[in-house]
Amino acid sequence: MTGTTRSSGGLDDRRKRLLFRCWHRGTREMDLILGRFADAEIADMRDDELADLERLIEVPDPDLYAALIGDTPLDPEYATALFERIKAFRAVDHDA
Repeated sequence: MTGTTRSSGGLDDRRKRLLFRCWHRGTREMDLILGRFADAEIADMRDDELADLERLIEVPDPDLYAALIGDTPLDPEYATALFERIKAFRAVDHDA
């Protein structure tokens, strides 16, 4: 998979912006993790979850990646239920 499989059509501006930012992180690994998650979940996320995602994507890629793969803990302010959902989503092979 090389990029989004979801159209941004029908999404409000906030969700479009988040979808784009999830697919354009700076490192390919994070593009794939956050991008795939956003493709699957962005349309149905609540406002508080969107706010959590907005905060989470401000974490530098190396720190966020290390937390997602379990190498280092994430700062408590970012360790939300949404982070745990992304972590669980990452563990499933979504290409199958």
